[in-house]
Amino acid sequence: MKKLLAVAVILLFFCMIIFPSSGIQIDNKPIIKTNPVNPSGVTFMKTFGGTEVDEGRCVQQTSEGGYIIVGYTESFGAGGSDVWLIKTDSNGIKKWYRTFGGEGNDKGYCVQQTSDGGYIITGKTGGDVWLIKTAHTGNIVWDKTFGGKDNDTGYCVQQTTDGGYILTGETTFFAGFNDAWLIKTDSNGSMIWNKTFGGGSIYSVQQTTDGGYILTGEKLDDAWLIKTDINGKKIWDKTIDILEFETARCVQQTTDGGYIITGDTSKFSYRDVFLIKTDSNGYTVWNKRFPESNYEGGNYVQQTTDGGYIITGWKSSNLWLIKTNNYGNIIWDKTFRIIVGGTGYCVQQTTDGGYIITGTTTGLFGFDDSDVWLIKTDKDGKPRDKAISSSPLLRFLERYPLLNRLLSFTGMI
Repeated sequence: MKKLLAVAVILLFFCMIIFPSSGIQIDNKPIIKTNPVNPSGVTFMKTFGGTEVDEGRCVQQTSEGGYIIVGYTESFGAGGSDVWLIKTDSNGIKKWYRTFGGEGNDKGYCVQQTSDGGYIITGKTGGDVWLIKTAHTGNIVWDKTFGGKDNDTGYCVQQTTDGGYILTGETTFFAGFNDAWLIKTDSNGSMIWNKTFGGGSIYSVQQTTDGGYILTGEKLDDAWLIKTDINGKKIWDKTIDILEFETARCVQQTTDGGYIITGDTSKFSYRDVFLIKTDSNGYTVWNKRFPESNYEGGNYVQQTTDGGYIITGWKSSNLWLIKTNNYGNIIWDKTFRIIVGGTGYCVQQTTDGGYIITGTTTGLFGFDDSDVWLIKTDKDGKPRDKAISSSPLLRFLERYPLLNRLLSFTGMI
């Protein structure tokens, strides 16, 4: 029965594309998709995008209670892919957006609100690391590029206690071989110093309470943790081997002075989320694997106000949200999908005790039409309801609630 319903809806969708009704406008102009139903309370699901690939990579709650998202878009901007900065209010309703880039491939991977109310962004433009400072309106104040003749990417940025910025990523030096790259700038984005760490990539950096920095990534198929002093000089580094291949994607200092790391570990055909707690010297206190469907990964972790941890990533083709206690044991977990599925790239605990997540929806039937995904949950990981975007199929379902429920029954939404 489910299969027959799914086939019927798929046929209906293609008929809608070929013979659109007067209530559905289809043209060559991309439109930003948002949930047309105003959310109530503090939970919601939203998608933003056009007809091409659009991704949300980082989100942060802003000082007035709204949210800032960065990622990249192929639907808008100057061509190719452009950095995409989106500002919403506390209900996830878009207030404005900005695109940055030229006709090549430009991408944003990390954003943070700065002490002046503006935003700092890192990513890449062409083959260089790109650092962008904006005003609170999203308009560029200045931007800087760092790089050589090969491919360089910035993955993470944070404002430092001196008002400057620390950013990290990778620099390619020969035939695809990478070095981890740590760059310190002043408040105007001018480089003060930079350090490379050989043979790997770094995806996350945070300034630590002693003024130095903690970095994580991968080196020679192992998770990699590096501690530096305030000048970027390496104090120690650790490689962590769990199964066979490990990638660490996020690290944060914990309230006890140690560190929490997430990423994924794989062997043969399966991949699991890992969560590793270390002491202040990088020695493992405990580690957890969360094997569920044989294909999971962790992208971001944050310590929560109760001393536990919140993780986002993916489980099979779904966005996955995991809440643990302070020992890494799962308290609850939630999966989210729109039609096909999605991936979570960033999660933050919000001031009301809930969580804000950004990521990417999977394109319909695997086509390259993914959207930026913004989810606000309560403290138990529950969102308001399923997201509705303005794609032809989902607009149609909004007009016909019975068919929407039937499609939900098939498991497609």
